[in-house]
Amino acid sequence: MQELRKDSVSFGILMTLNTLLMLFSGVYYVDAFNRLALKLTVRMRREFFKATLRQEIGWHDMAKDQNFAVRITDNMEKIRSGIAENLGHYVEIMCDVIISVVLSFIYGWKLALAIVFYIPLTLVVNSAVAHYQGKLTGQEQSSYVRASSVVEEVIGAIRTVVAFGGERSESLRYDSLLKPALKAGKWKGAFSGLSDTVMKAMLFITGAGSFWYGANLILYYRDPSIPIDEREYTPAVVMIVISGIIVSANQISRTSPFLETFAMARGSASAILDVIDRTSLIDPLSKAGKILNYGLKGAVEFRDVFFRYPAREDVIVLRGLNVVVEEGQTVALVGPSGCGKSTCIQLLQRFYDPVFGQVLLDGEDVRKYNIKWLRSNIAVVGQEPVLFQGSIGENIRHGKPEATQKEVEDAAKAANAHDFIIALHKGYDTDISEKGVQLSGGQRQRIAIARALIQQPKILLLDEATSALDYHSEKLVQAALDKACKGRTTLVVSHRLSAIRHAHRIVYIENGKAVEQGTHEELMKLEGFYHKMVTVHSYDDSAEELLNELEEVAEIKERKMSYEVEPYQLGTRNSIVSLEKNAEFQMKNLNGLANITMNQEIDDPRVPSANFISTFFRILGWARPEWSFLIIGAICAGLYGVTMPVFSVVLAELYGSLAKPTDEEVLEQSASMAIISLVIGIAAGVVCYIQTFFFNLAGVWLTTRMRSKTFRCIMNQEMGWFDRKENSIGALSARLSGDAASVQGAIGFPLSNIIQAFTNFICSIAIAFPYSWELALICLSTSPFMVASIVFEARFGEKSALKEKEVLEETSRIATETITQIRTVAGLRREEELIKIYDKEVERYRHQILSRLKWRGLVNSLGKSLMFFGYAVTLTYGGHMCADGKIKFETIMKISNTMLYGLFILAQSLAFTPAFNAALLSANRMYEIIDRKPQIQSPESFEIQQNGNGTAYKTNVVQQGVSYRGLNFSYPSRPHIKVLQNFNLDINQGQTVALVGASGSGKSTCVQLLMRYYDPDEGKILIDQESIHHDMDLKTLRRRLGIVSQEPSLFEKSIADNIGYGDTSRQVPMQQIIEAAKMANAHEFIMSLPAQYDTVLGSKGTQLSGGQKQRIAIARAMVRNPKILLLDEATSALDFQSERVVQQALDSACSGRTCIVIAHRLSTIQNANVICVIQAGKIVEQGSHSQLLAKNGIYSKLYRCQTKAS
Repeated sequence: MQELRKDSVSFGILMTLNTLLMLFSGVYYVDAFNRLALKLTVRMRREFFKATLRQEIGWHDMAKDQNFAVRITDNMEKIRSGIAENLGHYVEIMCDVIISVVLSFIYGWKLALAIVFYIPLTLVVNSAVAHYQGKLTGQEQSSYVRASSVVEEVIGAIRTVVAFGGERSESLRYDSLLKPALKAGKWKGAFSGLSDTVMKAMLFITGAGSFWYGANLILYYRDPSIPIDEREYTPAVVMIVISGIIVSANQISRTSPFLETFAMARGSASAILDVIDRTSLIDPLSKAGKILNYGLKGAVEFRDVFFRYPAREDVIVLRGLNVVVEEGQTVALVGPSGCGKSTCIQLLQRFYDPVFGQVLLDGEDVRKYNIKWLRSNIAVVGQEPVLFQGSIGENIRHGKPEATQKEVEDAAKAANAHDFIIALHKGYDTDISEKGVQLSGGQRQRIAIARALIQQPKILLLDEATSALDYHSEKLVQAALDKACKGRTTLVVSHRLSAIRHAHRIVYIENGKAVEQGTHEELMKLEGFYHKMVTVHSYDDSAEELLNELEEVAEIKERKMSYEVEPYQLGTRNSIVSLEKNAEFQMKNLNGLANITMNQEIDDPRVPSANFISTFFRILGWARPEWSFLIIGAICAGLYGVTMPVFSVVLAELYGSLAKPTDEEVLEQSASMAIISLVIGIAAGVVCYIQTFFFNLAGVWLTTRMRSKTFRCIMNQEMGWFDRKENSIGALSARLSGDAASVQGAIGFPLSNIIQAFTNFICSIAIAFPYSWELALICLSTSPFMVASIVFEARFGEKSALKEKEVLEETSRIATETITQIRTVAGLRREEELIKIYDKEVERYRHQILSRLKWRGLVNSLGKSLMFFGYAVTLTYGGHMCADGKIKFETIMKISNTMLYGLFILAQSLAFTPAFNAALLSANRMYEIIDRKPQIQSPESFEIQQNGNGTAYKTNVVQQGVSYRGLNFSYPSRPHIKVLQNFNLDINQGQTVALVGASGSGKSTCVQLLMRYYDPDEGKILIDQESIHHDMDLKTLRRRLGIVSQEPSLFEKSIADNIGYGDTSRQVPMQQIIEAAKMANAHEFIMSLPAQYDTVLGSKGTQLSGGQKQRIAIARAMVRNPKILLLDEATSALDFQSERVVQQALDSACSGRTCIVIAHRLSTIQNANVICVIQAGKIVEQGSHSQLLAKNGIYSKLYRCQTKAS
């Protein structure tokens, strides 16, 4: 007995040393693999972003399945998970398997060889499962990418979506794109279940075989004829071999979730590596290419150029274009919408290369020049100016990063933007939201012009540069542009004669060819295409003069003014300038800049962070439809949790039976144990499959439902919510993809493993305590520390993980904004700057994760090592108890093995707690959106009827018109600036009312308030004497309205679907779509396309010209047949011929319905019943054209003044 005591102490010392070794090595390898994974994925993020910016514009046009928010968030996280500690755990497991098998072969190769067959079998099954899971992951990711593209598209065009009641149709479109992911997820669960079944069943079946064969080997070597020193198999040897094989089998059975993680990581990495490895056809970051040290002269030539867009190879845009632009010349490109004018500008910037022919610059093909250098000599002002999130000063400085503040201000002054900028609360430091949506069109255009002017380029490209400006701004800006054009080559694309009349040469393009070239006078003498265009335009000259005179009022008020400071008086000018000078910029701030840095949570009652327990139970509540799956899966997980403690008892019984004195007893008991083990194996296989498949099924259904619900709730939010920085397109898209993917861990595989672990642990305690509560309690003494480590990590990691997700959303926002506006980024040569900005955010992300991971290795290793320390203490103390005769050795083995496996499985659950915690945190963030009550919604007490489609309505007949009563309004993001002040306007039924004024004067705000994008601070808007805020359902209101915006948003659908989007309450017949297209003068160009009305538009309709997009938007409004038609610069992007035809259609459409028209072109307002002049958020004059002239007021004086000038 003394020897037993010594052996027990020796065993305890060795196991304690082993515990310390496990602790320190575990801390190191977990930390090392996590750091390795983080380092690799951070590098991949950077390389992926850099590679994406390297790609040519044509690749971006074609990249329909490259949703970058998903790639940079969800995919990267799956890659990190596959490389991080999961890989370390897998390596640890395989090392355990190899060592166990080697030791088993050393001690008894015959027995080991007979039962080791399960290893190749499980490896084959795992390899096959991993192969198919990789394919399914690819399909799943592809589905999620397409669905996330819809999210980005919808959030980017949210005003259009809600205006046309498209929330339901977009939700259905999103849900339909999730179906392939749902199907792939189900199959992944089925394959995971198969893998689990094979591995878990083989664990016990292997035990059964080893019990029977081991017993026979012992009996064979018991033969007295065999010398003692040649008896290879004793009970001790057999148990060593069996234990080694069972340990290895158990370890292999644990590899299933890790293999699934690796398969997902491999599938996620494939798409990312494809982009990283792709060689760009036009690489803006390449150092190759010619750089002219002596400078560029600026001579441009298009020589026999043929071109078609990569995304529309069936449509030839340019057909042998020949145009020569001499150094320093200003050449205007004119022609109908879609003829190829803007394409020429894109070819000169080398966004694309011609299919045939050459674009020459100073006699050299542009393909020979260094791309960055080439674009540094070119400045562009586009038709739809793009601004970036940041301050106004930063946006102007994008044209010249090293510019001084004086240079910024000089450029703003030249663009007639300085005055409205300094009137803002923070001046040039005022932040603007994503894409500058808080600015009016004219304000955005002026900042874009300032950004171009600050570059001092050799070549200036103006694509409808002044289309969004009021007359006064246009006059000043055009003068600045004319001055800027001197001494540099300029290409002008414009529909305004004032911008092209004085060009050195005018080129008329028709069907991709230059059909006429010459000066204005020369082309007028030809009496060809240009003459006809000018004649049409001249027909409206008298009307244009009126608009010019009306908007001359802006000159009166362009002075520094802030709502909070005294106006800066510059003195009087003439009798016309006798108006109040402080009015302009109280008015201009209407659509001005959003001061995002303000405390915006004042009116946003966010849901407080719920604790994890309540979040988990709420998730279970959401999973009610899958409760049957979850209950069955939980029962099966619990049953499997029972198998290991029972098997431990079987193993201990077997050890005792091998020492029986008679062969019959040994064979009988070993056969019984083998049969029990076989039954356990079969049962384990069945319950494992059910558990894995059902939990996975519940998880994929839950995440699909949560994605869908969150997307619907996002669409229901008010516009002010989208104006916030934290709710940018990229951030919301990343939240919807990343958080939704994490939520599956709450009721998926991690949960099933945790249930297994705790069932196993409880069962182990129940089995061990009856044998010896004292010994079981000693073995159990380490478990509180293991549980405490799990709780500690969850609590510590919660805040850190939340910050990590916020930083990740910011990286996603930067990436999404950059890729979405890739043309502007390329034109401004911002690639390297944005790479640095992105790298900085990624570095923040890296530090945030490191702070969360610093305790991860210790927590994980502590749980595992404490288990072996408890085992060591148990056997040491048990040895002393056995020596004292208090307990049998067989009982010690039962208790120690049972508790060892219980603690072992509990320790293994530590590997799944991060995924479970992340799931609860992600669910909490999604519930913040789901629970948020929109601040603009239908009145709660309003009783609505439902039509067959579930659409709310009362009546679609407007009988008494629209009334604005005492409106005061400030944008939520800048409450200190009053936009509308005691605004009053009555519009009778059937009237057409025109709102005119300088850019940013508040015209569009009137439309936005009527659409209920925002609600006024005071006052009300009435339709038929009913308040739209208290007496009318939101859908009913918007169903009565139809809108055509200045910058129309189109969707990545067919042309027919885009037009039919005007009435989402029904399936619009094709005949009505065609009729609407004809009214909008769009039918002919649509029919010229190979796929005609089935032509699928690229993202945001980038494959169409501005005029073509505008006409489709007008057709969309015509399909709606609204009772109130809202036209916000509806024809600003059209050429003269199209404008005339479309205007006639709009005039016809206005007949019999109430219309509100906002325009800078008098051709769209000359026949209005009432014209309203808006200043400082108030109407200062109103009446018909003749009435206003008769009043001899502002309108009249400006009209007469401009008539004299003309």
